[in-house]
Amino acid sequence: EPPDTPKDFSCQTQDMKKVTCTWRKEETYLYGRNSPKYTLSKTSSQKTALCKASCSNQCSCSWDIGQQQIWNVTVTVENPLGKKTATDVFDVKHRMYPTAPFHLWEDFTDTEMTLHWNNENTEVELFCQTEVVQPDGKVELHNSSVAGSRHVTVRGLRPHTEYTARVRCGAARHFWRWSEWSQPLITRTKEGTPSGKLDIWREITPVLGGRNVTLFWKQTPSFQANGKIISYEVTWEKIEDGSQPESISFSSVYNSTRIFLDNHSYRISVMAKNNVNFSLPSILIISRATDNSRKLLFCSFLGTEELKEGQVNGTDDGIFLSWEPRSIYDSYIIDWCNFPRLQPCDLQWKRFGPNISSAVISSAAFVPGVRYKFHIYGSVANRASLLEKKIGYLKELPPHLDPIVRKVDLTYNSVTLSWDSYLTNESEPGFVRGYHVYVSPIQGNCNLKGSKKHILSDESELCKYTIENPEEKRYTVKHLMPNTKYKIVVKAFTGGGETPIVNFRYIDTPYNSNMLYFIFLLVIVPTLVAAICHWKMKWVKEWCCPVIPSPNKSKVLSFKEFKMDSEKVLKINDCLPDMLAMDSNADAHKL
Repeated sequence: EPPDTPKDFSCQTQDMKKVTCTWRKEETYLYGRNSPKYTLSKTSSQKTALCKASCSNQCSCSWDIGQQQIWNVTVTVENPLGKKTATDVFDVKHRMYPTAPFHLWEDFTDTEMTLHWNNENTEVELFCQTEVVQPDGKVELHNSSVAGSRHVTVRGLRPHTEYTARVRCGAARHFWRWSEWSQPLITRTKEGTPSGKLDIWREITPVLGGRNVTLFWKQTPSFQANGKIISYEVTWEKIEDGSQPESISFSSVYNSTRIFLDNHSYRISVMAKNNVNFSLPSILIISRATDNSRKLLFCSFLGTEELKEGQVNGTDDGIFLSWEPRSIYDSYIIDWCNFPRLQPCDLQWKRFGPNISSAVISSAAFVPGVRYKFHIYGSVANRASLLEKKIGYLKELPPHLDPIVRKVDLTYNSVTLSWDSYLTNESEPGFVRGYHVYVSPIQGNCNLKGSKKHILSDESELCKYTIENPEEKRYTVKHLMPNTKYKIVVKAFTGGGETPIVNFRYIDTPYNSNMLYFIFLLVIVPTLVAAICHWKMKWVKEWCCPVIPSPNKSKVLSFKEFKMDSEKVLKINDCLPDMLAMDSNADAHKL
């Protein structure tokens, strides 16, 4: 292909003595003696080359300018297929491209840094720019306030913090372009007084004669060590009598300590110290031990607690807590143990503002099946009061054990199961929500009234009854068939479900005694009566069907004079009645 016009053709100087022109190399697909040839010359005299061009990815050509300041140059590119040119007209003073600054050094305090450098272009007035890279990667640019100045002061830095700085310069009067960046300088500001306060908390354990107070402290995002923390200073003093304070210093590797306090109120302060000074004190007030405190000690000896523990639920992000806000408090504190089954349990705490009444507590240490305890405190004027207690799981798991059935009462159509109270201690992997009772005959499927169908992994069917009261310890399964073998099991369930059914208990329902009694009455008794009747037939006949006497056999009528023909007649005038009653006068006359 014939060559194109040279692209990006421009000329510049770095020392006001030599000019370098550059342009982009183009592909013509001709090589060897046919490859393109470049010539740089004055426009007015193109036959005389100013310099010999060299090309790799980019072409360049340099020559001494002498005393000439204004230049009009042309670059020519040609091959056997054609020729093209490009022209640049410039004043050397306007094409200053300084060399990169070198030999950087600094002066610094805890919050300021003055950066110094050298330049090769001492006869040209330069304007320089400094780039400062913060520890978080944020970049700040600072321009030198005076042209020709070889230093810049950067303020507002953080104490004892590492920064990376570099410098570039350009012509102050006729700016053409920035120089290359200098080599970076890595520096660190001096230490300063720690800013902010430590976040401190306590755990109070009542003991005889006073209290063991375990103090904890940590650095918050608002706390700046401004150096290397070398120690922590803990001071405590009685508030009532103004006695001399006691203090103790700890190495920076410690973040807790335990002290004994009597039943008076105390003011506790904790400060961090670096090589410069102490931080502001963090204050905690331990109130005077009251009768309630002693009552709590008594309750702890008995294993009881005054505040009832509320149950909370886990979410995908952590464990959700909510509490009733009180207007008297200026902040709330929640504490918990990351490892409640270990000692020490790694106590943690978090503070919340007065307008917050719920939070999601998250920790990388939280695992499913572990019960976590949370204490919610309200704080006012550095005095904290326990408000609520919560217990919960990140995720509940099925119970470890099944309830132990101690008693089985059978009838021909029901079974009553009684089991021990389920132990709901801290080792349980979830809150027991209730029980499931599963029943099925050995032969055939179960279709008991009032139950739900439950399918096992082997496709067998069970009848399922749900008891949603975890305090319940007794249940009666009704509508069973008499003289039938059943399998039965009681399972506890939590918010994480229940364990698979493995072992059944087998029972046999007895015969129906009422049916036997009915059969006895219906068959046995009539048969027995018939047998007795057959045995005493004559007596029964005489008792049940006595012989009616015939008047003709009466002895009274055995006399001859009473006979008329073949009949025996008793004439009424032969009788002497005690009294004669007539029905009516007509009947009397007739008689």
